[in-house]
Parts: sequence; structure tokens; C-alpha cells
Amino acid sequence: MRLYHGSKSGLIGAIAPTSRDVCDFGRGFYMGTEKTQPLTLICHGESPKFYEIDYDVEGLRVHRFEPDLDWAMFVAWNRRAIPERFRPYYDERFVPVAQSNDVIVGKIANDRMVVVLDWFFQGFISDIGLLASLQALNLGDQYCAMTKAACERVRIVNEKALAPHECEALRVKSENQRRVAVRMVDRIRMLHRRDGMSFQEIIERDTGRRWDEP
Repeated sequence: MRLYHGSKSGLIGAIAPTSRDVCDFGRGFYMGTEKTQPLTLICHGESPKFYEIDYDVEGLRVHRFEPDLDWAMFVAWNRRAIPERFRPYYDERFVPVAQSNDVIVGKIANDRMVVVLDWFFQGFISDIGLLASLQALNLGDQYCAMTKAACERVRIVNEKALAPHECEALRVKSENQRRVAVRMVDRIRMLHRRDGMSFQEIIERDTGRRWDEP
């Protein structure tokens, strides 16, 4: 399959699972099905480069998240959005997923979706509103190569350095997309303000513990 990757300073040496460990799916090498997503992430870099990649997952251990609440809670767990006192429950739930797979696949939390996730984690939008937003935003998928074996499958077929004027155009595009997404998601939030559960209520349900317990 054809995937895309962006780097703020360019790839050096062998591909490895060395991203920050607070990324959506944990530490890995991230690729996506949408061209725009990596471009808007790297447009603030000093010497950004965009890569086209051929990738084959045959024979690898792959876990695919559906665009549902399980995906959202896995992202919350990796981003450290779940308070420490509740993490043991989610460690038991998600550590096996993170440690027993070569590749994790799920929806991209791009510059539009990150706004929705932040609202969800802060209790401004319910799970029903979150999932309705996820469907409305029509996001692509991201592939996270978690292991050496998965990274060895990366085949770079094209590398492109971004010029300053391209970066400026991408920054404007990213900000415009964010504003449009916020307006749309705010309408969805209001439509579902009495539906579903909050992030706090979901954690209480999952763990069997009250939010205000020490």
C-alpha cells in the first residue's frame, strides 16, 4: 500500500520506532493514508521533508482499531490523559495490545481531530458527540510500526523537501481546517449535549471507582 510520512528535519539512518512515547499509539514510526496530515504536522520545521512509502503488512502482527470508543481510550492512555490513579486498569487492558503487535492501525488524530479529543478528555463533549465527530470529519488511517520487523518493511519511494512558501501555505491551510472543524464539531457537541457519557463517567464505569476517590 502507499503511505505517507513527514519529518521536520528529514530521516537519517535506518527506520526505527523512535517517536515520542506520548503519540497516539505510543512509540513507533508513523505513516498515514492521507497526504495532507503529515504535511501540516511538519510545516513548522526548519528543513521539513515529505516521504512517499510503499508498505506491506503481510506476515506482521497487526491490530486494527475501529473508529470507536476503544480507539479513543487507547489514544487517551498513550497521551497520558487518564489520571494516574486509574491507569492500572487501562495498563492491563492496553499493554498487551501495545506489546504483542508489530503494527497498530487506526484513525488519524490530525489537526482537526485533536481539537475534538481535547474536548472529550476535558469533558466538553460526550462519547456520542466524539464518535459523531469522528464520522463527520472522515479521517484517514495511521499506521504505527511498533517493532524493528515492522520498520524494516518501510520502502521510501520518494522524498521531497518543502520550500518556505509551501510551508507557509500549509500553515494557513492547517489553521483554516482547524477553524472549520471547531465550528462543525461545536454544532455536533450541542446536538448531543444530553446524549452519551463523559470521559470521566467512562473511566468511572470502566474502573468501578469514583472520580473523586484518592
